[in-house]
Amino acid sequence: MILENHQIAYRNVASKYYNFVPEEIDLAFQDFDQILSSHGYNTADVMFFSIISDPTASVMTAEIFRPIEENEISQISSEEDVNFRSYFSINGMLMTRITDQFDEQSQVKFWELAEHIQQHNFSQSSPYFVEYKRSHSGATYVEMSVGVR
Repeated sequence: MILENHQIAYRNVASKYYNFVPEEIDLAFQDFDQILSSHGYNTADVMFFSIISDPTASVMTAEIFRPIEENEISQISSEEDVNFRSYFSINGMLMTRITDQFDEQSQVKFWELAEHIQQHNFSQSSPYFVEYKRSHSGATYVEMSVGVR
């Protein structure tokens, strides 16, 4: 199921670009969390990333985002290449959910979104985003979304 008019919106978001083979995405997440925590920043229990490169490429380029509790980033040196946005928002997105078999289903859902864009004559206006979320009962799920016009 694909929902239209989805929105991603967060306050005080730190981000960093990474290149990695898809199997090592967890290492990129761990590295970014380590950079933030070693400089005294407290992350919210939310993580999302955007897929910048072709998702079928052997090396993936992604921007990893972590909302933080602090209102600014001033303790991280420029060599770390960490970006900060006081507000991050994208409107007008298509969204689908993945509730299990995340690795296998992410490719399926990516192509479902791409097909939906084509079938409805939309134009893609953002990279694909993947948000890790947790339900009230504690179950983990993923929302995959992309901006369209």
